[in-house]
Amino acid sequence: MNAPVSVPPETLVPAAALPDPGAIDAIVDGRHGDPFAVLGPHPVTGGVAVRCFAPEATSVSVIDAATGAVRARLKQVHPAGFFAGLLEGDAPYRLRLTVGEIVRETEDPYAFPPVLGDLDVHLLAEGRHHDLGRTLGAHTMTIGGVPGVRFAVWAPNARRVSVVGPFNRWDGRRHPMRLRFGAGVWEIFIPRLPVGTLYKYEIVAPDGGLLPLKADPVAWAAEAPPATASVVADTTPWRWRDEAWMADRAARSAPDAPISVYEVHAQSWLHPDGAAPDWDVLIDRLVPYAAQMGFTHIELLPIMEHPFGGSWGYQPLGQFAPTARLGKPEQFARFVDACHQAGVGVILDWVPAHFPTDAHGLAHFDGTALYEHADPREGFHYDWNTLIYNLGRNEVRGFLIGSALHWLEHYHVDALRVDAVASMLYRDYSRKAGEWIPNKYGGRENLESVAFLQDLSDVVNARCPGAMLIAEESTAWPGVTRSPRDGGLGFHYKWNMGWMHDTLHYMQEEPINRRWHHDSITFGLVYAFSERFMLPLSHDEVVYGKGSLIGKMPGDAWQRFANLRAYFGFMWTHPGKKLLFMGGEIAQTREWDHDGQIDWHLLDDPAHAGVQRLVRDLNHVYRQTPALHTRDADDAAFRWVVLDDREQSVFAYLRDGRAGEAPVLVVFNATPVPRPGYRVGVPAAGVWHEILNTDAAIYGGSNLGNAGAVTAEDAPLHGLPASVSLLLPPLATVILRHG
Repeated sequence: MNAPVSVPPETLVPAAALPDPGAIDAIVDGRHGDPFAVLGPHPVTGGVAVRCFAPEATSVSVIDAATGAVRARLKQVHPAGFFAGLLEGDAPYRLRLTVGEIVRETEDPYAFPPVLGDLDVHLLAEGRHHDLGRTLGAHTMTIGGVPGVRFAVWAPNARRVSVVGPFNRWDGRRHPMRLRFGAGVWEIFIPRLPVGTLYKYEIVAPDGGLLPLKADPVAWAAEAPPATASVVADTTPWRWRDEAWMADRAARSAPDAPISVYEVHAQSWLHPDGAAPDWDVLIDRLVPYAAQMGFTHIELLPIMEHPFGGSWGYQPLGQFAPTARLGKPEQFARFVDACHQAGVGVILDWVPAHFPTDAHGLAHFDGTALYEHADPREGFHYDWNTLIYNLGRNEVRGFLIGSALHWLEHYHVDALRVDAVASMLYRDYSRKAGEWIPNKYGGRENLESVAFLQDLSDVVNARCPGAMLIAEESTAWPGVTRSPRDGGLGFHYKWNMGWMHDTLHYMQEEPINRRWHHDSITFGLVYAFSERFMLPLSHDEVVYGKGSLIGKMPGDAWQRFANLRAYFGFMWTHPGKKLLFMGGEIAQTREWDHDGQIDWHLLDDPAHAGVQRLVRDLNHVYRQTPALHTRDADDAAFRWVVLDDREQSVFAYLRDGRAGEAPVLVVFNATPVPRPGYRVGVPAAGVWHEILNTDAAIYGGSNLGNAGAVTAEDAPLHGLPASVSLLLPPLATVILRHG
C-alpha cells in the first residue's frame, strides 16, 4: 500500500501577501489594467506571495516544478475564485488546480517575465519594426524549458486586453495581458498551449465597454469562414528546396526578362470531384499546367484570410494568414516551393488600400479608430463599404510593411501586386466635393500614401532582392515605376489599364468599323515606355456583366475565335509584360463564376483547344525570342513600320533585341480579308522565318500564310532598306524573325 501523500493545510495569508481588495475585485470583474501587478509571484515580507484567479477551481495547490512536491495550498480569498498564499523561497513552481473530479497542472502565466525585448518595444513604438509577423501575434516558444505560446497585440488605447479561447472557456478574466508602455503592445506567455489552439482577444475599450471579440491582426492562421477565430500556427520555417530558383530570381524579374503571368482565383480554377481544391490539389494540377503552358508566373487573387468569399479576397482581414479555405499555412508554403521547383514564380495580390468593417476585425480595434482614420472623409470607401488604413500613423505603416515582408520572406513569394493604388494616391478618389479633406498643401494627393509606398519599395528592395512590386494604378500618376530616390513610387511594374481598355474597345468593334478606331491600337505606343508596364487581361474584364474575352469578339463563331487569336498575337508581341486571367487561354465562353470552375470540357472542341495551344506557343515564342523582351522598356527597340493603313486595318512593327539578336517583324491584320502581296519594309534583306501565325490550322485557323519563310528583297520601303511581300491571313497576327 502506498503511503498517504502529505498535503499542507490551506496556507494562511498574511495581510502583506494580499493585494488591495479593490484590486482583487478588479481582477474578478475583468477590469484591471495591470494584472501582472496582482497575479503571479510577488516578494513580500516573510516569503513569496502567490496569487491566481481560477473561477472554476475548487482548490489550488502550489507544487515544486522539479519534484512535484506540494509546497502550499492556496486560500480562496474571494468567492469568485481568487486564490492566494505564501511560499517559502522562490524556486520555480506549478499550479495544481482541482476542478470537480479533474486535476490538472500548469505553470503560472504570471510567473513569466516580459517576452518582448526592449528593442522590439522601441521599434514598435516608432513604427519601424518590419518583422511584425515574428514579433506580434501568437508564436510557440519555450521559456525556461516550458513550452507554450507567446501572444502579443497592439491596442494602445485599451483598458484591458485578454487572450480567450476554448482553453479558458472564452473567459476574458482568465488571461489578461501585460501592457508594454510606450509601444501600446499587450503580451502574455501561456504555458502548454499547443499548435492549433483557437483564440481571440477580449478588449475593454477606453470608455469601459466590452468590444466584440477580436481576431488577431497578425495571426498566421485562422479558422475557415464563416468561423472567425485565430489559430495558433506552426511557425517553424518551411524546409525549402528552391535554392536554385531564389538564386536566379533577380534575373527572372528584371526589365529585360520575359514575364508572362497566369492570373488565378485558386478556389475556382478546378473543382475535382465537385469540390473546391486545396493547395495539394493545386500542386498536382495547377503547377504543371502553368509550367506546360509556358507561363513564367502564377498570380493569385488575394489568399489572405477574408470573411466574405464573394469579395474574391479583396476585403482581407488576415494580412498574415493564408486563407483556411485552401488548407494550412504549411500547405501554402509547399505550393510555393512546388511552383519554384517547376520554374514558375508566385505573385500574390495584396490589399493595403482598405479593409472590411466586420466586428471581429480591425475596425475600432481597441475601441478607437486605430488602424483606420476617424474622419470618414479620409477613412471610408463608399464604393466598397470599407475602411481606409491611416497611413499617416507609423504603427499602421509598420503593420502593412510587416505583412508584405511576411509573404515575401517567410513564404518566398516572388511579387506582390498592390491592389487599388489609385484609391490610395488621391484623397478625392471617387468622392464628391465636400466628401474629402485636402492635404496640408491644399492638394488632392495623398502624401502619406506616397511616403508609405516609397518606404515599402525601399524596404523590399533592401531585404528581398529580386522580389517585385506591381501596381494596379489606373491613372496617369507620374513615376509609378521610378525609384523613390528620383521622386517615384518605386514599383517595378505597373498594370497598363489604358492599353487594356483601348485595345479591347477596338477588338469589340465590327471589323468594317475598325478603320474609325485605328488610334485605339496605336495610342498605347505613345506612352508605352513612360513606365515599365504589364499588359493585363485580368479578372476585372470578365465579371459584372462584361462577359468573357471570346464573348467580346464580333462576328460569327469562326471570326470570334480568329479575332481572339489575333488579339493574343498582338498582345504577346507588344512591349510590356503579359498577364492573362484563367479561362482566357481556352476561350471560355461564359463570364467567370467565383463559385464554379473553368469550363474545362470546352477543350473537347477543336476551336477552344486551338486557342489553348496558341497561348502555349505564344508563351514559348515570347520566352525564346530575345527581341520580344530583352529591350522591353527601351523605346529605341520598337519601330512602327505600318502605322496608318486605316482603310485595311493593318498594323506592322519591328521589335529589336540587343546587338546580335535577330529582329522580329509583327504584322496584325484586323479584318477578315486575306491580303496577298502585302509589302512591308524590313531592316535587312535575306530570309525572314514565320515563327508563328495565329491563322495556322493547328490553332483553328484557315491555314493561310507564308509557307514558313519569305525572302526580303533590296527594295526600300517604309524608310527601311529592304522589304518583303507577305500573304496576310484574315483576322490574324504573323510573327517573322530575321535569319
